[in-house]
Amino acid sequence: MPEDANPGLGKGTKENYLYFTLPMALNYQRNSYKLWEAAKAAYLDAETRDIFSPECVVKMKQEELRIKLLRYKVALQPNKHIEIWERLCSTFMDKFQGDVRKLFWDNDNSVKKIKEYILKNKKGFPYLSGTKILNYWLYVMSQYTDAKLEDRQCITVAPDTHVIQASEKLGLITHDEAEKPNIREKVSSLWEEVFRDTERCPIDIHTPLWLWSRGGFKVKVGECNAEPSQN
Repeated sequence: MPEDANPGLGKGTKENYLYFTLPMALNYQRNSYKLWEAAKAAYLDAETRDIFSPECVVKMKQEELRIKLLRYKVALQPNKHIEIWERLCSTFMDKFQGDVRKLFWDNDNSVKKIKEYILKNKKGFPYLSGTKILNYWLYVMSQYTDAKLEDRQCITVAPDTHVIQASEKLGLITHDEAEKPNIREKVSSLWEEVFRDTERCPIDIHTPLWLWSRGGFKVKVGECNAEPSQN
């Protein structure tokens, strides 16, 4: 997955939580692989690593932050992306002492409580508070940090373009439904129904659907011609 491009920080460190949080807010309508490759390059460069430190960012002049975010193309938009990064860092400094882990601790490591807090304070979490990114961010945190989320089943499918296309391919939605404005909410609800009363969480389907769609829905040789089972 795109997030596999990371500097290999300790899972439970403050730095690791920040690394997988700040770039996520810029992961909108862009190539995820390039974003995380850029984030890794920026972190490994001693001259740009401080963009991942809210303490440093809030003390920077905006032009300095702009130059550093654009150097490896962590940011693509020279104004909006810089403002998003600044706002997030200010929120973490003002409310959580510059530590994403404190957001989790203060909300009892509960997905439901974390989501409720962020949605009540949307202005402090630009883009990270969006339906797709919020759920996918929590999934990434459960995979790449040591966060022990108490109610992981509350992470719904992150309904991005690939997940919507794969859901249509599987017949969960029709082509006409896929074109409607509220399709993201509908897809999330439908996958919640699919996994209700099972051991799986809705978000568990995200990676296979995302990779399947991104790969053009390719089928392994021989699968289509396999003889039907007699059992």
